[in-house]
Amino acid sequence: MSKIFLADSKSNDVRIGRLLETFGAKIKAYPPGICPLSVQLSLLMASKNQTCSKCVPCREGLPQLENLLKQVLHGEATLATIDHMRTLATMIRDTADCAIGYQTATEVLYGLDTFKDEYESHISRHQCPEGTGQKVPCVNLCPAHVDIPAYIALVGNEDYAGAINMIRRDNPLPTACAMICEHPCEERCRRNLIDDSINIRGLKKYAVDQVRADKVRVPKANKSTGKKVAVIGGGPAGLTAAYFLGLMGHKVTIFERQKALGGMLRYGIPNYRFPKDRLEEDIRAILSAGDIEVKYNTLIQTAEEIRSIKDSYDAMFVAIGAQTGKRLRLEGSDAGHVESAVEMLDRIGNGTLPDYTGKNVVVIGGGNVAMDAARSAVRCNAKDVRIVYRRRQDDMTALRSEIESAIMEGIELITLQAPKSIEKDADGNCSALMVQPQMIGPYDRAGRPSPVDANKPEERIPCDVILIAVGQDVVSAPFEEFGMEAVRGVLQAGLDTAVEKIPGVFTGGDCATGPSTAIRAIAAGKVAAHNIDEYLGYHHKLDCEAEIPVPRENNRIPTGRANITERPAYIRKHDFAHVENPYTHEEAMQEAGRCLRCDYFGCGVLKGGMDE
Repeated sequence: MSKIFLADSKSNDVRIGRLLETFGAKIKAYPPGICPLSVQLSLLMASKNQTCSKCVPCREGLPQLENLLKQVLHGEATLATIDHMRTLATMIRDTADCAIGYQTATEVLYGLDTFKDEYESHISRHQCPEGTGQKVPCVNLCPAHVDIPAYIALVGNEDYAGAINMIRRDNPLPTACAMICEHPCEERCRRNLIDDSINIRGLKKYAVDQVRADKVRVPKANKSTGKKVAVIGGGPAGLTAAYFLGLMGHKVTIFERQKALGGMLRYGIPNYRFPKDRLEEDIRAILSAGDIEVKYNTLIQTAEEIRSIKDSYDAMFVAIGAQTGKRLRLEGSDAGHVESAVEMLDRIGNGTLPDYTGKNVVVIGGGNVAMDAARSAVRCNAKDVRIVYRRRQDDMTALRSEIESAIMEGIELITLQAPKSIEKDADGNCSALMVQPQMIGPYDRAGRPSPVDANKPEERIPCDVILIAVGQDVVSAPFEEFGMEAVRGVLQAGLDTAVEKIPGVFTGGDCATGPSTAIRAIAAGKVAAHNIDEYLGYHHKLDCEAEIPVPRENNRIPTGRANITERPAYIRKHDFAHVENPYTHEEAMQEAGRCLRCDYFGCGVLKGGMDE
């Protein structure tokens, strides 16, 4: 009689599992900028090691693909090698028994198409294309390329003003990014190899909490060039461009449609996430950077107005953002108390709070705007707030932290429900949202699983208010009439932000990308400013007036990440006061001490401590 046994906690599978956790950390911290073919080879070798060797395509084919890819990397391949790889990978994809084989082959085929230039360079020149090379992860992944290790070191030295000026070298909105940045810089932090990524946003917030940005003098502006630049739009892109252009010595005029600067930072992000007095700190500092004039309450509505500005200035930067909310084409969408979440947040930004006392509010959408609208509705005394989303919670584009905070504040997520129509009451106001249950289906072109109608009846969600948060539109018509090209309302420009065929006109931010993040808009403003400067015949270099500290010895002791905490949900949901608790000095110093200074001890040392 055979016996059965419990799993052995000391078995090889358990030990391998621990080893794979380390391997997962390596993947998570994979350095940006390296040769993509080397990455492909690493993944191919890992897949080869996973094969069970049962089927021939996997057992024999993967080692052959590995050898062919090595030939490419070693400069021993020809164009015929690529053809051989494609044929072999296609065969493995179509005939392998399991995903180890066919998915690996699919990845190889993807690489052959996606990294075509890289393959050709290795075959013809026996090397990677110019520009390929390992980068400091946090700096490279920050859209504005802020010198993050430097300002973390300055925070660790308790030089908070120096940290702010170091940030300002590339980003003049340190307070804004300290509060609301989505921190892509943390994604591949090399500290992941030891424990967890550095809380970069947390350290930035600690710096601006210790010394307010408007109390740190901006660098002295260059002498006047006599050139005039118009900036249409005073959001993060426009403010960034104005700051750098002002420091360069150009006279800048900002045309702002609202009564105050900030764009979506002021009129789209609620006070509980980003207090407006803190926004003013950044704005005051920016406006002190050279000769910058602001024309408030100035809405540019016609092509003639744009032409007049273009003719009156030496260059023009269009940064109008994505100001209006998309509407849903639903039966009954003309009902009362149905409005865009963007418009609702705009009213709050202008100081007018809606009164939702005793009302049931439904928010349609799954992005950050939906979370902001829902959490604001809670603070406007709504009786009940629900978010309706046609995909799964895992598919929501909002930050994980925002979703978690919304749930903690009592907001219900109703997922896999597609809005179908809006029911009206006798007065013509909305009384319910009718939804069609969904099931998740195949992945779409964007790499997200698409929902499809489930074989279930429609459901009724009672409500008194409906807020639509399904995207934003750019008011591009006047600019298109002026001559700027647009695709689906999004203004077109090169990676240098220059508008083709219209010399002296540049565009960037949400109006040129569609709705995106503040840091990407800031990056666009920085790029535009430097390229406008070049267009005007200059090549100004700006001094941040801060020095990078000498690095200390690495702290390699595994240490937990100090996360920013929030006020308890049962308290914070009743007001618009800032939700985040400040870092303590001990937390900030410990977190700063976890930085491995990759700019010095890593690849950055090859260029004197920073990639140029």
